[in-house]
Amino acid sequence: MEFNHYSVLLEETIDNLNIDPNGIYVDGTLGGAGHSLEIAKRLESGRLIGIDRDSDAIAAAKERLKEYEDKVTIVKGNFADTANIIKGLGIDKVNGIVLDLGVSSYQLDQKDRGFSYMSENAPLDMRMDRDEKLTAEDIINDYSYEELVKVLRVYGEERFAPNIVKNICKRREIQRITTTGELVKIIDESIPVKNKKRGGHPSKRTFQALRIELNGELDILEKSINDMIELLDNNGIICIISFHSLEDRIVKNVFKENERPCTCPKEFPVCVCGRVSKGEVVTRKPILPSDLELSENSRSRSAKLRCFKRCVLN
Repeated sequence: MEFNHYSVLLEETIDNLNIDPNGIYVDGTLGGAGHSLEIAKRLESGRLIGIDRDSDAIAAAKERLKEYEDKVTIVKGNFADTANIIKGLGIDKVNGIVLDLGVSSYQLDQKDRGFSYMSENAPLDMRMDRDEKLTAEDIINDYSYEELVKVLRVYGEERFAPNIVKNICKRREIQRITTTGELVKIIDESIPVKNKKRGGHPSKRTFQALRIELNGELDILEKSINDMIELLDNNGIICIISFHSLEDRIVKNVFKENERPCTCPKEFPVCVCGRVSKGEVVTRKPILPSDLELSENSRSRSAKLRCFKRCVLN
């Protein structure tokens, strides 16, 4: 199956990167290489480092970026390790970083990956890195009632978490839950009919929560952004595309804290905490997909782009 992925907010991201043909850029979530391809096209003596933990994505990206292989370095890894990866390549600072935090269309559409609630007989997998052992099936069947409720509430903001988990526990006492279809049926039976008409597919929040828990997506995000901002050279830009409120809130807050890190009380005439701004938020409000993009790719509906510019004081 071809690794297809509609690169969300592509033009907006590339415009905000303000690419220097001789600069060094990082795509921390390489995926189908849509953003990377546009960066590579604009490089002369510059360099692009692409990082992804999905082996399928890496294989597809290598093929798509073949024409620019002399300017591109691809590494299998987690974007949380970006700082170590970059330093390991002998690079001190970079000019721009892109993170697209969404699941690719390829991953959603490939049934055996188990990311989609639309596939009835798919295995409950959801691993971004298939070399990892823990799967969504393990979480569903082995987490305690309390642990599962917390996952669904915190990462899925699911108000019916207790009822969903109660029914999961009943079912798994009889037999292990192994497919997406089984889980979708349990969720459907756990949510009142009147509430199914709002907020999209009834299983959306639970599947989101399981994916985030399994892949540690939010645990690593805040620290990763701070580390990446430190990697940026003066006037370097980091662009992050998020797809749900939890991610967006973290991105927004970390950017804000790096712009105004001072912790002194407002009544203090001068700063005494010594915390200096690392730059400025470029996007006061998130950039959203255009009507044209939404008509071409409905999956981009929840996407938000936020950008931060590193400003180093001399």
